Amino acid sequence: MSGQNPKSVKLSILKFRDEKFADGTDVLVRETPVTLFLNHKELVTLVCSPGELRELAVGFLCAEGILHKRDDLKDIAINEREGLIQVQTFQKTRSEETFLKRFITSGCGRSRASFYFVNDAHDLPTVVSGLKVTPHEIFSLAEELENKSSLFRKTGGVHSAALCSKEGVVAYYEDIGRHNAVDKITGKCFLEGISFQDKMLVFSGRISSEILIKVAKMGIPLIISRSAPTELAVRLAKDTGITVVGFAREARFNVYTHPGRVVNDL
Repeated sequence: MSGQNPKSVKLSILKFRDEKFADGTDVLVRETPVTLFLNHKELVTLVCSPGELRELAVGFLCAEGILHKRDDLKDIAINEREGLIQVQTFQKTRSEETFLKRFITSGCGRSRASFYFVNDAHDLPTVVSGLKVTPHEIFSLAEELENKSSLFRKTGGVHSAALCSKEGVVAYYEDIGRHNAVDKITGKCFLEGISFQDKMLVFSGRISSEILIKVAKMGIPLIISRSAPTELAVRLAKDTGITVVGFAREARFNVYTHPGRVVNDL
């Protein structure tokens, strides 16, 4: 990340403390729109934190079912100053055409989220893994995520996500969008050939159905969050074989699905 395009900025503000006004400063997280072109056609505009746009673009396309293997990807060109990402693949997929149709219909008062479940959740794979973790490992990984969250400590305005093995963090990203942070992990692993099968996603935000769908598509068997899951996310996790651990903080957590992966002793 270059110093010319930082992820946060310090601003002069007016503060009210102890019944008094005073001049002060605050550090704000930056957000930027980036437009993704796929095979020379405008696909979507994403609002994200600056940086890691290569990983974001690739992860997003993987999550949409447009990229499946490394050999599908022909070229990526990033113009961060202009907020442009140009991706070329060797051949079109049905998912690409389907996404373009969905994107066009979204102009009729339907947001991306309103059709996400219908189009993406019906064909999720079942995740099979022999991974098991202990409470100690869950707390250790949750603490490691918090220790890495430097941008959140400065601004309070981002989500963080880490792909972890039992030994520690394999990939880590912070972003204003919790789905962006997860897509950046997907993109990095796609580009570098990192396997998901024996890994966990450790996450700062709410586990929504959208996040659970991304985890299922990656084939990650376990997600740990400091926050809560939604009821729909829990239903999807039951169906797809994913273990959901929520409220992992302050020496406690809840296991919502497939509790056999969480054991006292290994």
